[in-house]
Amino acid sequence: MRKSSRSSVDPFIVMDVMEAARRAEAAGRHIIHMEVGQPGTAAPKAAQRVLAERMQDDALGYTVALGLPELRARIAQLYGDWYNVDLNPGRIVVTSGSSSAFLLAFTALFDPGDRVAIGAPGYPSYRQILKALSLTPLDLPSAPENRLQPVPSDFAEMDIQGLMVASPANPTGTMLDKPALSALIDATAAKGASFISDEIYHGIEYDAKAVTALEITDDCYVINSFSKYFSMTGWRIGWMVVPEDHVRTVERLAQNMFICAPHVSQVAALAAMDADDELEANMAVYRENRRLMLEGLPKAGFDRFAPPDGAFYVYVDVSAYIDDSRAFASEILERAGVAVTPGLDFDPVRGKHMIRFSYARSTTDIAEGLARLQRFMLERGHL
Repeated sequence: MRKSSRSSVDPFIVMDVMEAARRAEAAGRHIIHMEVGQPGTAAPKAAQRVLAERMQDDALGYTVALGLPELRARIAQLYGDWYNVDLNPGRIVVTSGSSSAFLLAFTALFDPGDRVAIGAPGYPSYRQILKALSLTPLDLPSAPENRLQPVPSDFAEMDIQGLMVASPANPTGTMLDKPALSALIDATAAKGASFISDEIYHGIEYDAKAVTALEITDDCYVINSFSKYFSMTGWRIGWMVVPEDHVRTVERLAQNMFICAPHVSQVAALAAMDADDELEANMAVYRENRRLMLEGLPKAGFDRFAPPDGAFYVYVDVSAYIDDSRAFASEILERAGVAVTPGLDFDPVRGKHMIRFSYARSTTDIAEGLARLQRFMLERGHL
């Protein structure tokens, strides 16, 4: 049976690393996971408790395609609490994680062949989903002096129909302040292109609050998720904010593509949004892990990086040691028992010189991982 040309997308390399780490663990090895952007904590206890209670007397069947009205209202309240933005809940679409929001956004905004600019380095699935939808991703090689975030001059001469940015970004953890984000929004609008803001790491910030695109304009798509700050990766629940005149378009697509986001996850997500004490306890772990990384990575010879403003990643230039980040990541896993992600996942060209370290797991694991990395680099003759 034939395969479509659209299906010829690259693998998500971090998932391959996870599988290699799983095989090593199955063989009896103890692996420190610094490869995956997944909190080491479970969903908040309040979310688990409420869901267990609801499952006793509720069939938890389909919801309406846009999501539970009470969850949409609570998400709108978050924008008031976090950003002082008065948001109409009617503009919110509850999705099956941010991944389905990408599918809905790209399908609602673009026609086959349209050109969508994305920062490089950037989340690899943007590129592959665009390809699978017969769209053309355009990498914008961002500069170190811009902390690996795109700026208007990166696409000034390009014919584009859309721009997608992320702040805090994956894999760098760097953020766009309000002037920088405004400049990108204005430059995109001047081209008559659509602007999409990936804000799934909002809430995980250290020295300054992340800026939402909704503080600047209503003429954009904003995508967020319960996976990161709310520690609900496997629950596959997220949301999207769209302009009012796009709601019905997205609703029709959601009805046909997904029917609705999982009802159980929507119930849990609603309860998770009020678990402030537990969520702030998670943030205390990330802050300590970040401190350990900023101190420990240079001691292990990994000293070429921009300190992250948010998320839980450090993206390191390792060109002094290797010219193949995928082979280097395999060697680190084999010899040090630490799983890390090669930069080729995020930047197909310059990523061969880069490694992403995640510090989303327990502080004990991060400390042990750093110790193993230091021993590995010492044995390799780099220290």
